[in-house]
Amino acid sequence: MAGLALRKVRKSFGNVEVIRGVDLDIADGEFCVFVGPSGCGKSTLLRMVAGLEEMSGGVIEIGGKDVSPLPPAKRGISMVFQSYALYPHMTVRENIAFGLKMAKTPKAEIDARTSKAADLLQLKDYLDRRPAQLSGGQRQRVAIGRAIVREPDVFLFDEPLSNLDAALRVQMRIEIAKLHNDLKATMIYVTHDQVEAMTMADKIVVLNSGRIEQVGSPLELYHRPNNLFVATFIGSPKMNLMPGEVTDVANGLASVLLQGGATVAVDTHGKTLPKGKVTLGIRPEHIELVAAGAPNSLLGKVTLSEHLGGETMLYVETGALAQCVVKADGLARQKIGEAVTIALPSNVCHLFDADGRALVNGSLI
Repeated sequence: MAGLALRKVRKSFGNVEVIRGVDLDIADGEFCVFVGPSGCGKSTLLRMVAGLEEMSGGVIEIGGKDVSPLPPAKRGISMVFQSYALYPHMTVRENIAFGLKMAKTPKAEIDARTSKAADLLQLKDYLDRRPAQLSGGQRQRVAIGRAIVREPDVFLFDEPLSNLDAALRVQMRIEIAKLHNDLKATMIYVTHDQVEAMTMADKIVVLNSGRIEQVGSPLELYHRPNNLFVATFIGSPKMNLMPGEVTDVANGLASVLLQGGATVAVDTHGKTLPKGKVTLGIRPEHIELVAAGAPNSLLGKVTLSEHLGGETMLYVETGALAQCVVKADGLARQKIGEAVTIALPSNVCHLFDADGRALVNGSLI
């Protein structure tokens, strides 16, 4: 296995620059997820790592070696695509072994590697079946098995679960995470689904318009977003954002005047803050339902209540925000049209400046 490094990697299609000077280090054995909205460049970046897309500039290193000029077969990578791309006339065994056979690997070694991959992926009982006789999840495991037998330095996954239904996606997420733990392999995984990113990654790379917005662990990105884009992209439901203005800073607290006239105190966590326009952000699960008159509270009215069993999503209209999402207890009884009071604890509030950059992050980690 090997680590990977990208140095000032660029890609343009004509005059349109889609990857804009990406610098990134991925450690040996790390599970790194590229995440971002459609069109942000994450699949293009992955394809350049694989050698399937020509770079317009920069260097890609795998295991400390510059692989930029090398063809895909010489880079020590294996890629699992969104499409299973299995040969329908071949058995599972033949599909898994096909790449090794083309590489003229000795038969005994092919058999040993195929058997090992089938054990890892729980495919032993299906080796003599053809793809048409398998479920979607089983077909995707065969595609992963085909990558495993090559024993690459780096595994690449390009949205491999997007063709599966919700239940199978959850199951395959667990299986890929177990596979990473078993192989201790370097893996790069592309998805637009931030839930997949949060549950699987050691490191998340958030991309937007061909640039890296932030790199960090799932908890770092969730609790310490660098900017408004990351704050709203990571997390479901997304962070509540309220326009406001810092009117005073004293004793470690910033007084923030919100739209609608309410003032709340925000812990500065030792930061020096200027007065002026800001955006206050708070996660839905950090908002509290309290009695009227509680400190740092806002009056509101429930416009929608979604009961999900273990939790209830309350959509509350306040003067500070037309629709504020509150993640409450699963047994919450608030009904549409009911008046409520919500509190914004000062230590979990985030503040962003007029350009969307984080000034203060709520301190939970």
